[in-house]
Amino acid sequence: MSEHAHGAVPMFDEGFWNERYRSSPQVWSGNPNPQLVAEVAGRSPGRVLDVGCGEGADAIWLAQHGWTVVATDISSVAVERGEQHARDTDPAAAARIEWRQADLLALPPEPGSFDLVSAQFMQLPPEPRARLFASLAASVRAGGTLLVVGHHPSDLGTGVARPPMPELFYSSDEVAGLLDDSWTVEVSEARPRSASTPDGVEVTIHDAVLVATRA
Repeated sequence: MSEHAHGAVPMFDEGFWNERYRSSPQVWSGNPNPQLVAEVAGRSPGRVLDVGCGEGADAIWLAQHGWTVVATDISSVAVERGEQHARDTDPAAAARIEWRQADLLALPPEPGSFDLVSAQFMQLPPEPRARLFASLAASVRAGGTLLVVGHHPSDLGTGVARPPMPELFYSSDEVAGLLDDSWTVEVSEARPRSASTPDGVEVTIHDAVLVATRA
C-alpha cells in the first residue's frame, strides 16, 4: 500500500505525510506494487511519471526495466528517502530517476509529456481525486498509457487496515468515467489479491485497476 495523497485536504498535506514518514525508518514494504509489475512488465519503456513515489520502490523497478522516471511525492521526506534508497540499491537505475517534491493538485504535471503515468493508491476525496486524475490523464502523450490502481470500496468490509472514510475508495469505472473519447480502456476491474488483517487472518481484498491508452 502506498497511498501518497496530494493537496487540498489538510490531513493529506505535506506536513501530514512528512510526519508519517518520520514516524518510521521504513513505511512501505520496499517491493514494487504488484499491479504495476503485472501491467508494465513487457511494455516498451519510455518516460514515466510515478505519482506518489513514496520510498521509491516503483521508481527503482521502472528504472531497472529501462524507463526514464520522474518520481514525485508531496512529502519531501519521502523523496529524500527514495532518492537515497535508489542510490544505495542500484546506482545505474538511480541515474535514470528524477526526484521531485510536488503537490500535483497545486502544480499539475506537464501536458502530453509521458509515455506512462502510474498512480498507485492515491486515496483522495472525490473532488480533488477527480481533478488529480484528470490532470494525470492530460499528461499522457498520444499512444501512451494511464495506469491507476486504488483500494476498492469492498476492502472496507474485509477487516484489513483501512481508514474508516468510504469517500476515499473508488472503483476503476469511476476513473474510466473521467476519460474522454480519445482513450481506449484496456483493463477496468476489481482485481483480487491476498492480504492479512491486523489479527493475522488472511483475506481476499481487491484493487481497482484501470489501464487506458490515449489515441
